Amino acid sequence: MKERISRDFTWEEMTYSRVAVENGLLNEPPFEVKLAIKELVKRLLQPLRLAYGKPIAITSGYRSPEVNRLVGGVPSSQHVKGEAADCYVPDPKVLLDVLLYCKLPFDQAILYKRKKFLHLSFRINGENRYQVIINK
Repeated sequence: MKERISRDFTWEEMTYSRVAVENGLLNEPPFEVKLAIKELVKRLLQPLRLAYGKPIAITSGYRSPEVNRLVGGVPSSQHVKGEAADCYVPDPKVLLDVLLYCKLPFDQAILYKRKKFLHLSFRINGENRYQVIINK
């Protein structure tokens, strides 16, 4: 059985990386990053899932620094800190609308229209910016 972080999210989906598997890398978050992942799920992803009412697939959660480098992520990526997840649903604009309607706390919500996913982040330290970015 998969170890759950919350009712709808597991450690496996928040840490799985195809790039890590293909390159024989561990993608195991350190203790402090696990705390950030728990907060991301508890404060943002799980409440959003409940409000949305349908499954949300995590296509990228935690990334080790090496995995982040291999995928072309910036060194300061919130994925490395356990503070971000890329979410796939059939229409990510609807998920963004639900997020904004519910007034859930978030740092960034980046809608990738062409790639059809929503990047969500939540800062555990410091102020969340409530920044919405729409990418084509």
